[in-house]
Amino acid sequence: MSSEAPRIESGEETPGEELPRLTLIEHLEELRHRLLRSIAAIFLAFLACWYLAPTIFHWLELPILRYLPKGEKLAFTGLVDPFMLYIKVALLAGIFLASPYVLLQLWLFIKPGLYRHERRMAVPFIIFTTLFFVSGGYFGYRVAFPMVVKFLLTVGKDFRQVITIQQYFSMLSKILLGLGLVFELPILIFFLARLGLVTAGQLVRWFRWAILLIFIVAAVITPTPDVATQTVFAVPMILLYILGVLIAWIFAPKPGRRKRDGRE
Repeated sequence: MSSEAPRIESGEETPGEELPRLTLIEHLEELRHRLLRSIAAIFLAFLACWYLAPTIFHWLELPILRYLPKGEKLAFTGLVDPFMLYIKVALLAGIFLASPYVLLQLWLFIKPGLYRHERRMAVPFIIFTTLFFVSGGYFGYRVAFPMVVKFLLTVGKDFRQVITIQQYFSMLSKILLGLGLVFELPILIFFLARLGLVTAGQLVRWFRWAILLIFIVAAVITPTPDVATQTVFAVPMILLYILGVLIAWIFAPKPGRRKRDGRE
C-alpha cells in the first residue's frame, strides 16, 4: 500500500483521510476479501438454518395453503426434489440471517472513500439497511406474494392444480429477495444525497422517469404479466422513492458543510 493521502493545508477534510490510498488491484483484492467473508457468513447461516428448513418451509407455504382445497398439498415430481428444496430454503433463510454481517462487509468496503464524519455512520447504516432488507422480504411474504397466489389460483380455478414445491419456492424466493433489495432504495438515495450526487430537487424532476423505471423493475420481479399484480409491487417502490426524496431534502449536506469537507 502507498503512503497516506496528503491532507489539504487549509484543514479541509478529504475522502479517505488518514486511510491509505489503494491501487485498482488492491481495491479488487479488498472486494474479493469482503465477498469471501460474506459468502462464509451466508454458509454458516445456511448450516444453522438447515435443521430448521422443514419448519421454515412450512411457514413459507402458508400463503398458498390457505387458498388450496382442504387436505391439498404441494407436490413434487422427483425423488430428490424435497432434499433440494430444503437446501434452497436453508440458503434463503441464511441470506436473511447473515444480512447484517454482509452489509457490514459492504460498509467496510466503501468506508475508505467516505469523509471522516460519514465513517461514523456505520451502526445506523447496518441497522437501517438490515431493517429495510428484512422489511422488504416480510412485505413480500405478507402482502405481495399472497396477492399473486390468489390471483393465479383464481385464473386457474377451472382446472385441477398440481403445484410443485420447486415452482412454488422459485417464485416465492424471487419475490422475497427482489423486494428486499428494492426496499434498500431510501438508503441508496441517502448516500447519494450525502455525497452530493443527487438532490431532492433532481429527484422530483426525475419522478416521471422513476415511475417508468419502477414499473420496469416491478415487471421483472412480478411473476405474472398483469398490471394489477405489477401495481402491488410498484406502489411500495413509488412510496419508497418519495421517502427517498424526503431523505435527500433532510440529509443533503449544507453548502457550508460541503465547503468545509472540501467538496466544493
